[in-house]
Amino acid sequence: MADLDAALDAAGLTNPSVRDYVRKYADLTGAERIEVVNAGDDARLVQEALDAGELLPAGEGRYYSRSHHLDTARSEERTIVATNDEKDKGVYNNWRPASEMVPLLEDRMRGASVGKTMYVIPYLMSPPGNDLAPWATGVELTDARTVVLHMIRMARVGVEHVNDVGDQFVRAVHVTGDLHNLRQGTPEDRRYFVTVGDERTILHFGSSYGGNALLGKIAHGLRQGAYDGWASKKFLAEQYMLIGIHDKETGKDYHICGGFPSASGKTNLAMMLAPDVLGDRYHVSFYGDDIAWLWVHEDGRLYGMNPEYGVFGVAKDTNERTNPTALRSVDPGTGAIFTNVAYNPNTEEVWWEGRTPSRPEDVHGWLDWTGAPIADRKDSDSSPWAHPNSRFTTTLANVPNIADDYDAPTGVPIDAIIFGGRTRDREPLIRAIHDLAEGVYDGLTLGAEATAAAEGKEGVLRYDPMSNRPFMAYGEGDYAQHYLDVVGAAAEQPIFAHVNWFQRDPEDGHFLWPGYRDNLRPLLWLLQLRNGEVTGRQTAVGIIPTADEFNLEGVDISPQDLETILSIDKERWQQEMTNREEHLRQFRDLPEAIWEAHRRVAAAVEDSQP
Repeated sequence: MADLDAALDAAGLTNPSVRDYVRKYADLTGAERIEVVNAGDDARLVQEALDAGELLPAGEGRYYSRSHHLDTARSEERTIVATNDEKDKGVYNNWRPASEMVPLLEDRMRGASVGKTMYVIPYLMSPPGNDLAPWATGVELTDARTVVLHMIRMARVGVEHVNDVGDQFVRAVHVTGDLHNLRQGTPEDRRYFVTVGDERTILHFGSSYGGNALLGKIAHGLRQGAYDGWASKKFLAEQYMLIGIHDKETGKDYHICGGFPSASGKTNLAMMLAPDVLGDRYHVSFYGDDIAWLWVHEDGRLYGMNPEYGVFGVAKDTNERTNPTALRSVDPGTGAIFTNVAYNPNTEEVWWEGRTPSRPEDVHGWLDWTGAPIADRKDSDSSPWAHPNSRFTTTLANVPNIADDYDAPTGVPIDAIIFGGRTRDREPLIRAIHDLAEGVYDGLTLGAEATAAAEGKEGVLRYDPMSNRPFMAYGEGDYAQHYLDVVGAAAEQPIFAHVNWFQRDPEDGHFLWPGYRDNLRPLLWLLQLRNGEVTGRQTAVGIIPTADEFNLEGVDISPQDLETILSIDKERWQQEMTNREEHLRQFRDLPEAIWEAHRRVAAAVEDSQP
């Protein structure tokens, strides 16, 4: 290997602890050369990737990549949280002892990067100068150039973020491995994705895709961040979107964050624009679509910030109606990277299911996400052109309605925390909750209806506490208490709410609420409720709007459908309370305040009128 110290010196990487860490894993993996990456290296690295065939051009200033066909998504069953204390074991975090997992991963990594370059990516998962920056600093080592290019778009990258932090940084090691021979999905599967929470170390082996390889994102931004927030007693790291709403008439700004299980509309909500009829008064700003860190600022209010610097969005069903903001963020010239969509090398076009109402008519030249020509398919082959988990990667600055202060070190004050799961009945359009314990209880019992792709019975919720089920870093009881402690320390409490855009008519199946841009309307009602401008109607499970409290100008909805989405079905909620109790009993050391909230709501449901 070329002289390591010379490479680090040339890059200006002076932190002795970082240098020792790089040396350890360079020796372990057998990397042939070391390259320290800064954000300014992007253009050169893109060209190198194009020359090597790792990227293909997708029009002006856009790029296409294709992962290995067995490496297309996160693998929850191979994802582990390891610590040195078994008390950190929870229901969902796949806990294993660090003494077992660290040697196992290091053994898998030994010699696995021979002949490759080890890229050193110093990164920051917060705005510079933020209160939480000490927990947001990391260094990822990776042997995949495409991972570097995604990380440059998803995190703040440069040696200036790590030179002065001493030993206080997350050590994140990614080794691709031999993707052809990892026996993915078999009992002999060699992949492991491990976050060693109390050692602030991330060790991922056996992938070069998405959250398995972009270690600043989920592994640091959620799992390690959550563990650090709990260990320090200072903050929460949540899978939340974060938006701002500006009222041009009053000059007031509001900020809302919230969690949504998969396929429940989180990204579309985060990138929402105001309906045309409300656009003269309200402007919606984008801060983030996936992760928010929350803490109490010195002024006593709860604040939030998006630790990411980019968007790693699901391409499927993204179009001009569902999310025009997302499409503008990947326009020509943005430097966006598309992964595992359909691609036409002749025209340099990309396409995915839902991008347009129908597939391109002329299939000549089109390749599906595996690289197979569409023209060679049999007429009976209706399999997707793009992988269902195909993605686009772009920086926050490319989002048209990005907030002016998205990179401000202060973060933004949080006025409301919302939860939303896809349910065809049971959940009204919106119900608001003033009580902290009942709000946390509602988040812990968040869920979406089971589908063919998810375990569970049809019509029964698959619970996803705070939308954090795949990212829990420690025990759920401790998590609930920490959430109560952090938010409870705020002098001015946010209002909680539960939303549902997906109620359907039981007869013909049509959606009762139009959704998308009109989802701003219930959020405006929530802010009015918080401000005392409306009162709503108290129900057993929260406050719901009255029909006259909504501005429904331009909304195509029948009075019957409106009545349904603003009502509570007692029988369905009685069933739900039974399911919730069974769900919560899984969790060790759940705070008594949560059980008290459950009993209050259950009693109110029983006493309510049908």
